[in-house]
Amino acid sequence: MVRGKTQMRRIENATSRQVTFSKRRNGLLKKAFELSVLCDAEVGLVIFSPRGKLYEFASSSMKEIIERYKRHTKDSVQPENQAGAQNLQYMQHEAASLMKKIELLETSKRKLLGEGLQSCSLQELQQIEKQLERSVSTIRARKIQVFKEQVERLKEKEKILAAENAILREKFGGLQQRQTPSGEKGGEARSTDDSEKSDVETELFIGPPECRIRH
Repeated sequence: MVRGKTQMRRIENATSRQVTFSKRRNGLLKKAFELSVLCDAEVGLVIFSPRGKLYEFASSSMKEIIERYKRHTKDSVQPENQAGAQNLQYMQHEAASLMKKIELLETSKRKLLGEGLQSCSLQELQQIEKQLERSVSTIRARKIQVFKEQVERLKEKEKILAAENAILREKFGGLQQRQTPSGEKGGEARSTDDSEKSDVETELFIGPPECRIRH
């Protein structure tokens, strides 16, 4: 008869659970004993039942096995702890070094701003003066370069505006040429009308309306 596969989960029935615990416990203790005898291994097994009862097996002394286990775990964990301690010490050293550099930079910055100069010697003051002169020289050179770039941009803009102005002048001149002939004809027509009106208006009548004498 084929035995069914047991599912690896908690047995809900208390009686079945206790029976299974007893069987598996005895089998585990037997396997531990066989392993110690057959392979000459030092085996220590500790089991606590669901009710807290202790079951144990030791191929020699349980105390000696536990002590040996502690020494082994201590030796295996110590290099990791030692590496962690060394890494922590290195980080602390780096942090202290960075803090010192920041403090020196802050002091140098205050001196360049003209603050905290009371403790400076003549040589230090001369060095600060030279550094400021170099900084001013660099700033002036950059300012001249920026001025030149601005002038070049303005010249380019002037060329563009001049070209646009020339195009507008050409367009305006063409419009004047197209409008001039019609303007002259209109002037001639106006002069003709004015002459006709002058001929009509030159007739003069003297005397009352009843007896006008025409000259």
